[in-house]
Amino acid sequence: MSSLPDPVWPVVALAVISAVDAVLCVGPVAFVRACLTDVRFPQRFWRLLTPLKLAAAAGLVAGIWIPYLGLVTVIALIAYFLVAISMHVRARDLGRNLFLNATGMLVLCVGTLWWSFL
Repeated sequence: MSSLPDPVWPVVALAVISAVDAVLCVGPVAFVRACLTDVRFPQRFWRLLTPLKLAAAAGLVAGIWIPYLGLVTVIALIAYFLVAISMHVRARDLGRNLFLNATGMLVLCVGTLWWSFL
């Protein structure tokens, strides 16, 4: 296991995706709002998603130079998307939101962990 990512590009790509995801959570846009509503995520916590996702993007970028930060951030994102998938399953939201969004992001995170840190 490496303390710094090698190669760096998967980490940068995941950071960009996380930053875009954070921007989509501002408001949030209609399809994000529908997804959060479908899984019954409490609306009082919606405002926390943008800073959490921006922190993930920042942690990934800073982790290019700070040992273990990128690794810990990728592991935290994997945990986040495992929880998201469990919320979709619990709510029986077994459509596009689960398979394309949450599962797709989990695959990207696991791929980044494997490709850049293992």
